[in-house]
Amino acid sequence: MCYAASVPTILRIGHLRVVIWPNDHPPPHVHVFGYGGEALFNLNCPNGLPTLRDQYRLSDPEVNRMIRALVPYIPQLCTTWEEMHGKQKPN
Repeated sequence: MCYAASVPTILRIGHLRVVIWPNDHPPPHVHVFGYGGEALFNLNCPNGLPTLRDQYRLSDPEVNRMIRALVPYIPQLCTTWEEMHGKQKPN
């Protein structure tokens, strides 16, 4: 997705770039760019593990590395999502 360069980076984890789009829709999720592709992960706030929603040009091992990299940052990413989009109602 070439237009992602103009979206603010929320977090960098090594060579991975984590983005939360302004004015995006629930549920809380992030876009992760790296390994030559992009993946979208639902955050499952506040304490859940990220789950893959969609991916482009990534292998399963690359997606799994992204998930492992995101896990320690879930609370921070959930807080950032809430600051940008407001608190989400529980399902």
